[in-house]
Amino acid sequence: MNGLRCYGVSSTKTFTLVSLFLLPLSLCLCLANAAFDLNTIPFNDGFSHLFGEGNLVRSPDGKAARLLLDRFTGSGFISTRHYQHGFFSARIKLPAEYTAGICVAFYTSNADVFEKTHDELDFEFLGNVEGKPWRFQTNLYGNGSTSRGREERYRLWFDPTKEFHRYSILWTANIIIFYIDEVPIREIVRNEEMGIDFPSKPMSLYATIWDASNWATSGGKYKVNYKYAPFVAEFKDLVLDGCPLDPIDQVPAAIACADKDTELQSKDFNFITPERRSAMRKFRQHYMYYSYCYDTLRYPVPPPECVIVPSEKQRFKDTGRLKFGGSHRRQSRRRRHTRVNRPISTDDQLDM
Repeated sequence: MNGLRCYGVSSTKTFTLVSLFLLPLSLCLCLANAAFDLNTIPFNDGFSHLFGEGNLVRSPDGKAARLLLDRFTGSGFISTRHYQHGFFSARIKLPAEYTAGICVAFYTSNADVFEKTHDELDFEFLGNVEGKPWRFQTNLYGNGSTSRGREERYRLWFDPTKEFHRYSILWTANIIIFYIDEVPIREIVRNEEMGIDFPSKPMSLYATIWDASNWATSGGKYKVNYKYAPFVAEFKDLVLDGCPLDPIDQVPAAIACADKDTELQSKDFNFITPERRSAMRKFRQHYMYYSYCYDTLRYPVPPPECVIVPSEKQRFKDTGRLKFGGSHRRQSRRRRHTRVNRPISTDDQLDM
């Protein structure tokens, strides 16, 4: 039997499957084997400044970067190339203390090329008042399907301001997996009914920090307090493991990227082992507090890619909305995608 390494316990200790049941849940999101075998690249080799004059700070060795938000501007960076499928990843440390109203986003998108038919895959970290934990959400759009938001929202089993953790997006022709460290937290498997809503065009990788006071914390109740500025998000050990492709290239992606797609499908991160699936199930049962698949107010009939898990459905009950120390007000609003303020689409604001 393979040993399992538990994050938050010790990088040198291993535990058998039997011993997992004796540990607190936060220590049991464990995975078989070692960390993914990844090829990281220096920041300067794959990324460029996006916005926020002076608020992108590269490390002296050119391998990492910090994004700052102050009262004048946020900031962001973008990959210098578009990719047709890939594994996109970074180790990130989020701002501490009072972070209400802040959004730190790590995502893939092609809205700069396909304004009305863009694809997108998101990690969006939502700040909170001091003493309350960061929350985050994942989302996806395909072919401009911004009217069909596919948000899920979660808590974390660790403090993301204390140490770096790896956040990753795997995107292939048939599957999308969001990872934290080596824990898969969300899986979307392509099916025919999903049609053009599955992302299909080359995307760039972005990272941004910006003022989302109007929606990010308790539906806009708590704003960014610049007394605590500058707010700093740190990024290092970046991964761009995909097929570089010009988004308007006439060569079919299936032909141009056939070899890279085969390579991606053979990598460790393309497979959710039984141990990883168990960790994903534990995470979703205990740390996910919203999923569009169970939101009967927005989607009386779940979208076709939804896999209804009975234990999750029972937990979300009739409406699909859980309360965590706050009121739920239905505040559906559309936020236009821009490169400077990178919002999400229509979303029911959920308080925690």
